This record gives sequence, C-alpha cells and structure tokens, in this order.
Amino acid sequence: MPILFILFIVVPVIEMYLLIQVGGVIGAGWTIFLVVLTAVIGAALVRSQGLGLIQKVQTRMAQGRMPAMEMAEGMCILLAGALLMTPGFFTDTLGFACLIPPLRRMMIKYLAGKGMLGTAGGPVKTGDAGRPAASRGKDVLEGEFRELDE
Repeated sequence: MPILFILFIVVPVIEMYLLIQVGGVIGAGWTIFLVVLTAVIGAALVRSQGLGLIQKVQTRMAQGRMPAMEMAEGMCILLAGALLMTPGFFTDTLGFACLIPPLRRMMIKYLAGKGMLGTAGGPVKTGDAGRPAASRGKDVLEGEFRELDE
C-alpha cells in the first residue's frame, strides 16, 4: 500500500510542484519544450542502450554464460523508458539516472544484495547454471522419458 500511495499521490504532486516552479522561472512555453525535449532525448538514449544491451546478451549466451546482469540492466532500461515518457522533471531525473551504466549496476547490485531481485524459483544463483550442460561433468543425468496418457 505505501508504494502505491507514493506512485499515485506523492510523485504527481512532486511533478506538479516542479512544473509550476520551473514554469514560473522560465515560462510555460519553455517548460513544455523542456519536457518534450527530455522525452525525445530519453527515447533516443533508451533505444541506443537497449540495442547495445541486446548485443551483450547475445555475446554472453553464445559463450554459454547466463546474462543475469544484462537482463537486470534491461529491466532498468525499460523502467528508464517509462519514466522518461512520463511528463515531468522528477521522473525524468530518475529515468536518466537509470541510463547511467555505473549507477544502474550499483543499483542492481544493491537490490540483489537486499534479496529484492531473483527468479520465480528463488534467488539468482551463480555457478553451474551459467555453463552449458556438456561442461558440467558428472552432475548431468541423461535418460529418456515418455508421456503416459491416463
């Protein structure tokens, strides 16, 4: 409940306050121009970083390694895109912060350390999961199966 309260009440109030303050200093026209400009610049940055990230994921997978950090970065870039498309200076600041790679990785590591990132099966694990089955050695059980109709 507190997160929903922040998302739907506090953030819009902060955005309105900032838009009114900036509009009072530079004028309504320039404020609207800045909001649109940040959306355009943000969309271009999200696109370029997203394409670069896709290449990193493909490289990791071709090496037989799990692209866990890259997948988390992809979620941050997706979040950045949503924040940058939302009109306002507060959400734009958060969105641009998600597009700074060192800051983004630091945030991911912090959330992972707190146990806030994981899979449906539990926390993200390292080790054999990132290696191809052929390189795991004796941990692999081979066999055949068949489906039985009831």
